[in-house]
Amino acid sequence: MQAESDSKSFLPLTEATFFILLSLSSGSKHGYAIMKEVNRISNGRVTFSTGTLYGALKRLLDQGWIVRNGEDEEGGDETSRSRKNYTLTSLGRRILISEVARMKDLVQLSVSIDPKGI
Repeated sequence: MQAESDSKSFLPLTEATFFILLSLSSGSKHGYAIMKEVNRISNGRVTFSTGTLYGALKRLLDQGWIVRNGEDEEGGDETSRSRKNYTLTSLGRRILISEVARMKDLVQLSVSIDPKGI
């Protein structure tokens, strides 16, 4: 499958990118909701400052992995803090699926190895 092999070329993902994409897998979210969801699903392992999060979101927008759905009534430009909702693109979803499959393979491999032999 061409799309799957294309999405694998972006792997492995950084932990921050993985959790952002994972947080968006259930639907659109605004930046603050992404920040809270990432903290929750990572059990507090990943916390973002607003600057770090919005830098990562801009990079994911530029790569075409997510899209911005709209703005609240305040409007504003790209650098404003109005509530813009972000959604995974089909490419972003394929990349996330490929990363989950890669991680599952790693877990399967590690389970089959006797830790005493390492």
